[in-house]
Amino acid sequence: MTGLRERKKAETRAALGWAAIHLTAERGYDNVRVEDIAEAAGVSPRTFNNYFSSKAEAIASRHLDRSLRTAAALRERPGDEPLWVALTQAALEQFTRGPEVEAMPSPAHPQWAAGVRAMLAEPALQAEGLRAAAIAEAELAAAVAERTGTDLAADMYPRLVAAAASAAVGVAMRHYLDSGDPPTPIDRLIIDAFTQIAAGLPVPSR
Repeated sequence: MTGLRERKKAETRAALGWAAIHLTAERGYDNVRVEDIAEAAGVSPRTFNNYFSSKAEAIASRHLDRSLRTAAALRERPGDEPLWVALTQAALEQFTRGPEVEAMPSPAHPQWAAGVRAMLAEPALQAEGLRAAAIAEAELAAAVAERTGTDLAADMYPRLVAAAASAAVGVAMRHYLDSGDPPTPIDRLIIDAFTQIAAGLPVPSR
């Protein structure tokens, strides 16, 4: 029963987060109320408040939860797998499989990309995004430290890896938003970003 209850809670949290993103990208941040998000997710405003303290937190929750799942997936990868291979596969899982992938909104790319770019420029969301990113990077750094036998307190390495991996996903997502219609598939962009970092970011040949 506990597993089912936790899964239902995760599904409700995801539904609220995606509703917040979808409505904000469509209408603009200031034109979306908590009541609108709750209605789109099929729950009450009170339920929204049980999960989130603001619209910004609901929007940022999708990136946070995806990043936390990446850390969990890294812990489950084979121990003999090279670190950056494991990190790439852990990140890819969050964009290519699972029930939340099916819940991702998929409107026409140009309108969606423009709406998301405007949403990401909102100061309130930027502040919440920084908070979520800090939590996510700390958890990923802990997973990297466990995998590599490094010490979070003494070694910079796990935090550097976590920051680089987080940046790779962020840049891939930005590139996805900026790409043409149809956009470059996000999984291809993530693989490319992680591959370049793993190679030491050599200057591309032209």
